[in-house]
Amino acid sequence: MTDLGVTESANNVSVEDAGPCRKRINVEVPADVVDSKLGDSLDALMHEAAVPGFRKGRAPRRLIERRFGTAIRDETKRQLMSSAYAEAVESNELKVIGEPTGEGFTESDLEEGKAYTFSVEVEVMPDFELPELEGVKILKPAAEAPEGLVDEEIEKLRINEGALEEQESPEPGDYLTGHGVMKAKVKGEEKVFHDIEGAVVRVPEAKDEGKGMVLGVMVEDFAKQLGAPTAGQSVTIKVKGPEGHEVEEIRGADLEITFEVERVDRIIAAPLTDVIAKYGLDSEEQLRQGIESRVQERAVEQQHIVMRQQVAKYLIENTEFDLPQRLTAQQAYRNFERRRMELMSRGVDARQIEEHIAELRQASGAEAARELKLFFIMNKAGEALSVGIEEAEVNARIAQMAAERGERPEKLRQELISSGRVNSLVQQVREQKTTDAILAQAEIEEMSADEFNTRMRKDAESEGKGGAAKSKPKAKGADEKAKDDKAKDEGAEPKAKSAKPKPKTKK
Repeated sequence: MTDLGVTESANNVSVEDAGPCRKRINVEVPADVVDSKLGDSLDALMHEAAVPGFRKGRAPRRLIERRFGTAIRDETKRQLMSSAYAEAVESNELKVIGEPTGEGFTESDLEEGKAYTFSVEVEVMPDFELPELEGVKILKPAAEAPEGLVDEEIEKLRINEGALEEQESPEPGDYLTGHGVMKAKVKGEEKVFHDIEGAVVRVPEAKDEGKGMVLGVMVEDFAKQLGAPTAGQSVTIKVKGPEGHEVEEIRGADLEITFEVERVDRIIAAPLTDVIAKYGLDSEEQLRQGIESRVQERAVEQQHIVMRQQVAKYLIENTEFDLPQRLTAQQAYRNFERRRMELMSRGVDARQIEEHIAELRQASGAEAARELKLFFIMNKAGEALSVGIEEAEVNARIAQMAAERGERPEKLRQELISSGRVNSLVQQVREQKTTDAILAQAEIEEMSADEFNTRMRKDAESEGKGGAAKSKPKAKGADEKAKDDKAKDEGAEPKAKSAKPKPKTKK
């Protein structure tokens, strides 16, 4: 906190409710503090300012004030606001989430002899009681990998190691690379939200039922609007902006996306012999053994996932508190990053992750609220269980993710830091540790995967949710990736993802 030369009680501070999970902080900095700080800033500048016709530090005070008065006031205001805000948060023990967004911000002019006042709204952790964390009843399905999955993974490996072959015209499943622009009218004026060279879209296949993604937005009739453009042609896609988008101006907007095709590519699967050679194996049998090992690991991972989902469901259904009245951009971003880190840690392909995030943007308000509620609950549960995070645990998760993606851990770590996602990863690790701590003291009932799915289906029917059974945790065994071979990371080369075998060293 900046030293104002005054006690912490110098400022007049009041805090009031501004809605669910929001507080309005009102601050009045006394006139004598304002004058003192302005004087200090001016004195400091007088010693440093270089004014033509005067030696450094010798210019008259009145001249310095006249030439640099606006800059001095702006900097003094910033310092006063920063220190007063930090003091108000600390003295009122506010659990602020993130930085103030400017929403609800007001202020007075900064003048000598007058108090400086400002008000700002902040998002805070909600206050609520946690349910009992011991003895939660959890069903544990057997870690069973579906039959035929090894063959499917081998085919994915062939595609993953395949080559791109340029085509004259596209067919379903092909990739179009080009220049994508997303724009819409905002307050009567046209605004460009994305302008991406090298963007990639995938031509929907029959199984996609016409749906596809472009520039991070899912379009229900994408196949119809896209058609089959060739290199040099341009198409225009029109879609309503998803209500859950993290860019608030996109929500509900009439989006117009133009895509100018530069090339058409098709993935040609690599021969099986090439795949075997790439992984340093001697035979198809060795390849199958490696994949079987990875598939079984995934079955265990999926077993843990469905158990954690049950914990999340229990916490959400047994915790009551008010959420913010609307999902802000910051909250939406937080939801998406939580899910992104979860999928990355499970080895889901980057392009599949982007399609999953695009689908989340289209999710109902209830689903977005559920994710936000779980974020708050997991934070408080972590505190109650004294869950901490060591740097070594974060590094271990990064190494795991890097291995899944076939990258060096150092490279992935730098990527997460530069993209600002490392904090989301830390949060994801902490939430998983919190869930595992609850599972460690839960009542576990073991059963087969079929029995588990039957129980989940019956529970959904008894709750009167009908089709909600699809959202229940299911024991799918090894492969729980988000929409295989459909998603595409914008701007990246199209590549398939599969369960890579564990290479064996030749003797």
